Amino acid sequence: MIVWLNGTHGAGKTTTSALLQPMLPDARALDAEKVGEVLMDITPGLPATDNFQHWEPWRPLVVETARRVLEFTGGTLVMPMTVLVESYWREISDGLTKHGIPIRHFVLHADQATLRERMQNDKVLGPSTFRFAYLEPYADAARTWLHNEAEVIDTTDITPGQAAQQIAASVLGR
Repeated sequence: MIVWLNGTHGAGKTTTSALLQPMLPDARALDAEKVGEVLMDITPGLPATDNFQHWEPWRPLVVETARRVLEFTGGTLVMPMTVLVESYWREISDGLTKHGIPIRHFVLHADQATLRERMQNDKVLGPSTFRFAYLEPYADAARTWLHNEAEVIDTTDITPGQAAQQIAASVLGR
């Protein structure tokens, strides 16, 4: 199974996934961003883009990487990754489903003011124009399709540990 943690930057995906992974039996974390980093390291570089998700190979490589890891290890993969383009999500989720891999899709949500505050005061990454640029696309995706496709966990007033507990309880049927 895949437990996909979606949502924009600052929602708590990375921290929550690190806390969630040990709560689920036989779970491992796989950050799909690493697949994008592999593509970014190709020399000479691939065509210029503002986001590696726009490169056509990224989406099938995410599917194939997850499929192969699960084939090798079994268990569950916890995958924290923002995907705000509906057609990209469909390509990934349809690809995983085609291989018989069940997906539990969660969106970590926080209100815009909370997201801005978290990004501004991030002690690891610091303020980032890249991250701020995704606030409006996230709001658009949330309004139009994303919140209908996933279980929404509002992280505005809860800790990443509490979010992980909610997700684990849902996945484990508690």
